[in-house]
Amino acid sequence: MARTVAGLPEGARVTDYISLGVVTKAVPLGTVQRILEETGRASQRERGLPAHVMVYYVIALALYMQVSYREVLRCLLEGMRWLAEPDVTFRPAGASAISQARSRLGPEPVKRLYEEVVAPIATPETPGAWYRDRRLVSLDGTTLDIGDTQANEEAFGRPASSRGANATGAFPQLRLVGLVETGTHVVFGAALGAYTDSEVSLVREVVPALRPDMLCLADRGFMGFDLWREALATQAALVWRAKDNMKFPVEERFDDGSYRSTLRWNYFCRSKDRTPIPVRVIEYELPDVRDAKPRYRIVTSILDPDDAPAAELAALYHERWEIETAFDELKTHLRGARVVLRSKTPALVRQEAFGFLLAHYAVRDLMHQAALAATPRARDPDTLSFVHAVRVIRRTLARVAALPPSGPGAGPQGHPA
Repeated sequence: MARTVAGLPEGARVTDYISLGVVTKAVPLGTVQRILEETGRASQRERGLPAHVMVYYVIALALYMQVSYREVLRCLLEGMRWLAEPDVTFRPAGASAISQARSRLGPEPVKRLYEEVVAPIATPETPGAWYRDRRLVSLDGTTLDIGDTQANEEAFGRPASSRGANATGAFPQLRLVGLVETGTHVVFGAALGAYTDSEVSLVREVVPALRPDMLCLADRGFMGFDLWREALATQAALVWRAKDNMKFPVEERFDDGSYRSTLRWNYFCRSKDRTPIPVRVIEYELPDVRDAKPRYRIVTSILDPDDAPAAELAALYHERWEIETAFDELKTHLRGARVVLRSKTPALVRQEAFGFLLAHYAVRDLMHQAALAATPRARDPDTLSFVHAVRVIRRTLARVAALPPSGPGAGPQGHPA
C-alpha cells in the first residue's frame, strides 16, 4: 500500500502524542547504553543523532507508522527538549541523515535489546495467565509485508499470487516465529527469517526460550519427533495438536478418556537419539461449535491424568488462539491494516521488526500494570483494549525524564545544554 506522508496537527505539544516515559520504563536507558557498548555501536563522538536516541527512534517508528520519518524524529527530539535549556534550537535531520544513523546502529543492538528486555511478565495475581502452577505460552508464526525493493526481495522472497502460475505477491515478506505469553500477549523469544524459511526451521531458535515452569501450546504444524524432543529438553510441559496422519497406538487407557502412547521417529527424523518418547493422547469433538473439525487430537508430555485431566487440557488447548490475537495486535492495530514496514534494506527491515516487537511489549506491559491495578480485584489483561492502550501511549503526558542528551552536559543535537 502506498504511504501517505502524515504529520501531527499544528500546535500540538509532543507530550500530547508520545509518552517516552512508558517506553523507557519498559526499555530502560541504562540497558540500552550497555548493549550499545557491548555491540560496539555506542556513539564515539557527539552526533546530531546519537545511537541511544536512534534506538528509541526505531521503537517510536512502530507507534507512528502513518507519520513520516522526519516527523517522528521531531517528536522524539521535542521530547528531549524538556531536559535542555529552553532556548535550545532543534534541527530534525532529513530522511538521508536518519537512514545513515539507522544504518550505523544496525539491527544487532535492537535484537539484543529485545532478547534481554522482553520476557513473560505475568505474576501469580495475573488472571488467565496460568494453568495450575504452570505459565501458559503459545507457539506460532506469521508474516509481515516489507518494503518492495530488490534488496528486500532477494533477501526475504515474496509469496506466490493467486493471479497465475508465475505471479507473485505485491510485497516481499518477512517470516516471524515466536512464543506468546498467553495471559498477557507478550511476544518473547522471537526469530526472524525469510518468507522462504519454514516455521519449523525458525522455531528451533525459539524453543530455548521455554522454561520449566511453562506449559506450551502449539498447533499441529509443529508436531514432530525432533522438535518435540528439543522442546521437552527445556522441561516445559507440552500440549500440542497432532496431525491427522500421525499414529499413536493405545498402550493404556485412563479413566478420563485419554490414553498413554509413544511418539516414534520417522523418515524425516534427524535426531541421533531416536528413543521412543512416552506421551499422553487426548481425543475429543466439539459438536456444538460452528466450523469445528470432526475430531481434535492433542498430545501432552503430562503423563499423569491427575496432574492435568483430559477435559481441562482440551479446553485449555483452545487458548492457543490468543497468539493469533497477539499477532493481529502487532500487524493490524500497531502497524496498521495494509501498511508495510518502511525499511528498504534487509538490515533495516530486521531492525524495524525488532523495534515493532519492543513497542508491542511496551504497550502490553502498560496494559498488564493497568489490569493488576484494577479494583476491587485484578482484571484479565485480555479484557482491556489494545487499541485504547496504544492511543494512551501516543497521547499521555510523559511523567519521567526519558532521554538525556548525547553526552554529559550536552543538549539535544550535541549542543551544550
